[in-house]
Amino acid sequence: MGELLINTRIASDLVGATPMDRPEWTTVDKNGEIFWTLTNNSRRTVADAVNPEAPNSNGHIIRTYDDGDSAFTWDIYIIASDTIDGETAFSSPDAAWADEQGRLFIGTDGGQPQGLQDQLTVFDTTAELAEGEIPQPKRLLVGVNSDEITGFTVTPDRRTAFVNIQHPGNGDPLSTNFPAATDGVTIPRDCTLVITRKDGGIIGS
Repeated sequence: MGELLINTRIASDLVGATPMDRPEWTTVDKNGEIFWTLTNNSRRTVADAVNPEAPNSNGHIIRTYDDGDSAFTWDIYIIASDTIDGETAFSSPDAAWADEQGRLFIGTDGGQPQGLQDQLTVFDTTAELAEGEIPQPKRLLVGVNSDEITGFTVTPDRRTAFVNIQHPGNGDPLSTNFPAATDGVTIPRDCTLVITRKDGGIIGS
């Protein structure tokens, strides 16, 4: 069993599992639906049903539903490239967290469309969509130059949120000194942002 856990990827290949486009995070929503973030895969040369773009430069999010103990069904929740020309553009989904109201929070990793920085977005997974309509994310937070929004979670009372900022400026003090004041010398550092509402209310309400 230990070898299987350590070599899961190799074991999956041996039993014919479907190679995916850099899966990063999963989260389970209030209905038991599981959302999987697939950041991107610039090396994919052949598209398939579950990885519909080749190469997949922007990534996508898949939703699965358990059907008993040994089976599941799935659909593609959103293909990020479908958003890149709009006001709600995002790319390379990474961090994921779902709340009790059906909101799906997604952090991004990688170059964003329209010159944007990496960001934290939120989807309303309960919204009814017309045929052909895609989910519309709302931008909640924008990162700093060359960073990654690598994690998001909230306290049990949902009054405090934590957002991880990774490799700001890719470590280059000429790019940013985050979270220090800009001086062109101080090495930028990873950090965790703590977010609360001014009125002390629940995050996401």
